[in-house]
Amino acid sequence: MSAEDLEKYETEMELTLYREYRDVVGIFKYVVETDRRFYLCNQVDVKARTEAGDVFFEVSMTDAWVWDMYRPARFAKNVKVLTFKDVNVEELSPSELDLPKD
Repeated sequence: MSAEDLEKYETEMELTLYREYRDVVGIFKYVVETDRRFYLCNQVDVKARTEAGDVFFEVSMTDAWVWDMYRPARFAKNVKVLTFKDVNVEELSPSELDLPKD
């Protein structure tokens, strides 16, 4: 496989992922962004934890969709993420859910 073929494949996968996101975003209530992934979910709980002087975040999500083009199954019933980096949680309003259908 040439570098050009690989780039074309990744571009097609990203477009497919965006289309899936556009189709499912309306069934979720929250957007969660961590240093490694982007999630849509219906319930989220973020807890700051301390262990041996280090602070980290425990993020628990229910009914989640994961933005990851290399995952064969992007829907997950329960997700738990542990991270030392920032976590961004936003509640989606109905007006944010209207995406273009193109």
